[in-house]
Amino acid sequence: MTTIASSPHELLAALRPSLSLAPDSTLTIIDATSMRREGAAIIAWSAAFSADEATVRSAQWLARSAAAASGIYSASAAPLYAARAAGAYEGLSVPAINLRAQVFDMARTALECATSMGGAALIFELARSEQTYTYQRPVDYATSIYAAAIAAGWHGPLFIQGDHYQFVAKKYAADPDAVAAEIARACRLAVDAGYRNIDIDASTLVDLSHPTVAAQQRVNVERSAEAAALIRSIEPSGVQISIGGEIGEVGTNNSTEEELTAYLDGFDAELARLHPGARGLSKVSVQTGTSHGGIPLPGGGVAEVALDFGVLERLGARARPAQLGREDALGLGQQLPLARGERLLGVAQRQIANDLGDLTDVAGADLVLVHPEAAAPRAGALGDLLTEDGEDGVGALLIHHATQTELVDAIDGNADDQVVGDDADRQVLDLVTKHGARLDAVDDPRAVLGID
Repeated sequence: MTTIASSPHELLAALRPSLSLAPDSTLTIIDATSMRREGAAIIAWSAAFSADEATVRSAQWLARSAAAASGIYSASAAPLYAARAAGAYEGLSVPAINLRAQVFDMARTALECATSMGGAALIFELARSEQTYTYQRPVDYATSIYAAAIAAGWHGPLFIQGDHYQFVAKKYAADPDAVAAEIARACRLAVDAGYRNIDIDASTLVDLSHPTVAAQQRVNVERSAEAAALIRSIEPSGVQISIGGEIGEVGTNNSTEEELTAYLDGFDAELARLHPGARGLSKVSVQTGTSHGGIPLPGGGVAEVALDFGVLERLGARARPAQLGREDALGLGQQLPLARGERLLGVAQRQIANDLGDLTDVAGADLVLVHPEAAAPRAGALGDLLTEDGEDGVGALLIHHATQTELVDAIDGNADDQVVGDDADRQVLDLVTKHGARLDAVDDPRAVLGID
């Protein structure tokens, strides 16, 4: 049976075969197999079931730190959505899974399944209403997901999302400011817990009694922008949290282009007023004909869903240009696209410091990404590894979001394309499209590359 620690000392003792903790709190995985098979479960179960609060807090910290030491980090899906808006890829969906119970076991199974399929972009989410009746605060949920990722042998980005941070209409009518304060507190707790994706749902406040669509969406716009401005003010440096909005309440009439336009225009104007220069929404949820739980029939069955994919096609065509207008290409002012999986590879600072000696799989990568704060490699170091060109020379593509011209010499002229300069955003987008590089998952490169 999995150990449930009753004290921090007992917790660390149980984890001794898997990890070590230095006096300066540096955590090192000393046996990855033991960590996956036993350590992750000890952390998850102690965090969920220990009666000692200090032990719970210790397990929560250990889950996040052990995940980081295992190459797992909480990620924002914002650049992935921006890349889709820019046409950099298609035919990829991002499933969102609401886990209400047995989160550790179910998330581990989902990640193992994703790995077997070569997938990487999936979201684990929990709505505020689900937090209440499952007794899971954001930190509890995130801890279970981190531990599950370790147990699954996952590496790379992990997408955790606050789903439906909803303004309850009945409560809002009685005390608007109190409900707004609840949403603000929920956002703060989510960001503190490591969530890098939050969906704000003020669509419940749409008032169809007004004569114009803009007036109907006004309160939705104002409260959504207010929550977004707060999130932008508290998000970690170098991270763009993915923020979602909503215009169509599930179970109501299907959303229209006019509603989306009114919402987006109003939101952008209000956010610019509240937080000038802040990045806006990554996505907007719309109503396409679904309903919670389906529509029960007299005979006990459930009616077939009349799903209108045309809504997604029409509103998607309207939203994508707006997304490009408010984001700079792939969001590369702060982030670069990185993928886990086949051929998109990030080069870490520590690896460059070692002259890329152990980075033999650079050859054949679609994109080699070097962080601007990473030290420039010795002349020829990258070039030596970028000579095994794939079809059309795809294996020799260097992206470097910086002005370090030393990299031009370092690649020895072997890269077919290179990006060096402050205008890298658009160049990277063009090259991603040109070479068809996979964007399976994305996040802040500082976390990926081990740079504080």
